[in-house]
Amino acid sequence: MTNLQVRKMRFAFADYDVPFLWNEENPAFSSMANAVSFLAIGFEKMIVNMIREITPRITDPGVREEADAFMYQEGQHSTAHRQHVKGLIKSYPGLQETLDDVIGAFDTLTAETSAEYRLAYTADLEATFTPVFKLMLDNDAALFRPGDDRVASLFIWHFVEEIEHRSSALVIFDAVVGSDLYRMRQAPSVFKHVLDVIAIACEGFNKHVPLQERKIDAMSMFASYRRKQNLRRRLPFLQYDDHGPMPRAFDVLPLGEQLVSLMGIIRSQMPKHNPDHEKLPALADVWFRRFDEGYDVSHWYTADTAGGRND
Repeated sequence: MTNLQVRKMRFAFADYDVPFLWNEENPAFSSMANAVSFLAIGFEKMIVNMIREITPRITDPGVREEADAFMYQEGQHSTAHRQHVKGLIKSYPGLQETLDDVIGAFDTLTAETSAEYRLAYTADLEATFTPVFKLMLDNDAALFRPGDDRVASLFIWHFVEEIEHRSSALVIFDAVVGSDLYRMRQAPSVFKHVLDVIAIACEGFNKHVPLQERKIDAMSMFASYRRKQNLRRRLPFLQYDDHGPMPRAFDVLPLGEQLVSLMGIIRSQMPKHNPDHEKLPALADVWFRRFDEGYDVSHWYTADTAGGRND
């Protein structure tokens, strides 16, 4: 039997305006996380449709149960991120165009690629999540705590559940395709597509969200873009669009932890990778325990608890 639990979460995004700059202390991380929300809607829609398509090919009852739970968790993530993005679109209506473009990129991928490729896509990307989200959750005091509690709580919930189902995509891929070589061969195109979709979101932010409200050039998360912009600034005869400062979301994090995360990403794409052996963020265990105890995890930093506990 699967150990995954499907949790239906709501984060009250309709109660009051959803700020684009939801962590004012780190505008670059605010923008990056917002881009993840847009990406998640399209990616998780693709996952749900793919699982439904390949389920008849899964003969192992345990793997089929894992696939169902994985699909339902991803469906809940998509629903919650839609509410977040809906709040952003309410304030910046032009972002509806951006959302449509992001979803369209995944709809095109679904229409033009095989189920095997989309399984490899999912397995490759999901394998990176444990080291990446460990870096973020281990530094929640800097990345999440200072921000809007609804948005912070959404991402913390999503990321700990990605930790929970860290092996699911590879288990399903192995049951249906079962070729590490195939998965590794697809990785370059997979990550190019992911970055292209994130760029769609970030370009949309620059286009539709005023600089005084986003504070940074949303494309600054791309190193190649920063290099080009810096070169253009040094060459006064070149005309270019200046969308603002270009800080990086993780500048406040220890360099050593960033390098450990990077090595984890590289390791995740190797043959016979087993996410069960990865080091996990301590915050995930705290989150699951507090959820089981009935704590309001939809207000992770502000919910009332006995004695004001916030461990």
